[in-house]
Amino acid sequence: MPIILFDDNAHLTLRPLTFTRPVADLRIGILTIAQKWAKHLHTTFSYHTQPYLHCKYPIEIAGDNLFVNGSVCPDEYLLEAIDKLQTGEALYYRETLIAVRLNEADALRFNINQKFGRLHQHERALIAVRHPEDIFQKNDIELRRDFALLTKGRSSATLSSTNTIIGEDFFAEDGVNAECSTFNTHRGPIYLGTNSEVWEGVNIRGAFALCHDSQIKMGAKIYGATTIGPKCRVGGEINNSVLWGYSSKGHDGFLGNSVVGQWCNFGADSNNSNLKNNYGEVKLWDYNSGHYRKTGLQFCGLIMADHAKCGINTMFNTGTVVGVSANVFGGGYPDNFVPDFSWGGSMGFEVYQPDKMFETIERVYARRDKKLDDTDKQLLQDVFNLTQPYRRF
Repeated sequence: MPIILFDDNAHLTLRPLTFTRPVADLRIGILTIAQKWAKHLHTTFSYHTQPYLHCKYPIEIAGDNLFVNGSVCPDEYLLEAIDKLQTGEALYYRETLIAVRLNEADALRFNINQKFGRLHQHERALIAVRHPEDIFQKNDIELRRDFALLTKGRSSATLSSTNTIIGEDFFAEDGVNAECSTFNTHRGPIYLGTNSEVWEGVNIRGAFALCHDSQIKMGAKIYGATTIGPKCRVGGEINNSVLWGYSSKGHDGFLGNSVVGQWCNFGADSNNSNLKNNYGEVKLWDYNSGHYRKTGLQFCGLIMADHAKCGINTMFNTGTVVGVSANVFGGGYPDNFVPDFSWGGSMGFEVYQPDKMFETIERVYARRDKKLDDTDKQLLQDVFNLTQPYRRF
């Protein structure tokens, strides 16, 4: 039975991260939410998402279908409850639809607000991603779960004897290359993905994941709970942050309590603050309300959407949100909300027009032997149009 990961209103509260992807394509722990469900249930997945995303994230409907809330991470109790669902039955957590099993005809008419047949209530607390800061806040829990899922019954590859591994919860996939580095698992497991590289003099404390084909440059200091997605290159100091994939923070500078999307780049010696000088509560820009939202957090850094970039020595204040394909540079602190497709910095912004943006993306993709296709161009054009109200300059 294939899984269909559906968006509920979390796709609004998770912006700007969900402007360019379904909710279930968010990475937390080692895997994306969709990958977690598929691996646990040994099946394929697709998405029931926003219409403009269908070109890249299509839905696939079969005779028997399991719809699962894309903001919810699986656990053993949820998996057990979902396994018992019969066709037409739905599982709720309080007022939130978690899962429903539907035949082909009903799947074609699926709507999160419709009435289903027999309803079941799930009583146990869930790990769900409803706001951007949930990703780094709950990353430690999901790192541990994914580590157990991916390594169960398997043996780690052997690293060079020049490395020091402290503790037992360490796993390296085939093709890992690491030299003269320290891996401390006493505070959480450490996972190194296929063909990843850890250059000389790196110090890592778990929980930590380095996904496939990514690199950590010499002398980096990385603290848990941090995830570096596939095909990234990082350096400097990183703490409790999640980078999606194809993103680069290759130089010195601090990144903490942050979430960074795909195809992002940090100029040398760029830093973010994750704690206010008065130790007060951090607020984040909320697209859904159009105002700054209280997070309840004392530590909260940078939320950066796909294709965003910053020049050398960029300083991001505590609780900064940078939108899709924004390009930030210059001295001083930019505003705590940098709208999508902005070009500039603390001295002011102008619109980063799509034709110029596409030229940059094509150059970036070429460095990774990828090509910007019509699907991605149309998706980004749709996001440009959708985010127009937030560019008030």
